Amino acid sequence: MKDDTNQLVSVIISVYNGEMHLAETVKSVISQSYRRIEIIIIDDGSTDGSGKVAQGFIPSVRYHYQPNDGIAAAWNRGIELATGDFFAFNGADDLWTENKIERQMEVFRTHSALDIVFGHVKQFHSPELSDEEKQKIWCPDELMPGVSAGTMLIKRESFFSVGLFNMVWRRGIFNDWYLRATERGLRVHMMPDLLMLRRLHQNNHGTINRDKSVDYVRMLKASLDRRRLQSADEV
Repeated sequence: MKDDTNQLVSVIISVYNGEMHLAETVKSVISQSYRRIEIIIIDDGSTDGSGKVAQGFIPSVRYHYQPNDGIAAAWNRGIELATGDFFAFNGADDLWTENKIERQMEVFRTHSALDIVFGHVKQFHSPELSDEEKQKIWCPDELMPGVSAGTMLIKRESFFSVGLFNMVWRRGIFNDWYLRATERGLRVHMMPDLLMLRRLHQNNHGTINRDKSVDYVRMLKASLDRRRLQSADEV
């Protein structure tokens, strides 16, 4: 593996009507202590001021607009545009710790056979929430292992060995991708470090798509079907 100081990390940020929190998120990426990064913001058809906020960070970011087609389509578009040796992802509201990428790259430098490095997450109520709203959204105090797109750093070739995000799903898009990654046997490390602050607010993707939980069952069934097919082929 090349000297990690020469490795370019492509950070793909997807946004859909997220103007309220987008600037803070982008700043947390721009301020990373690891400097070899390119930031690609995919505006998935926002009708608010998200585009104006994102374009305000040019030339530190690359901004691309597309008609609304969902998070999977936005991330996939970002992947098409990315030139980095590693990929990282974020939404329009979560915050990274300043040394997120640097810490993860240190792990890759020490353990070059790894494909993916995750870290821990701390959740917080977004400041604009009223006390009543905060009471309705559970916010655990402890750090939690972050098996999520927002905490992941992955080698470019490892990502493509799994493939793009599946645009069929409305919720749990990363869950589906990660199931496929485990089927491929990708080598994963979970750091104990806090790498991301997950913002809890009224428009969290999981909150507004609760009725899509049936997708999880379908994802698991699809994974089982793929494993059975693979086992049959090996017989």
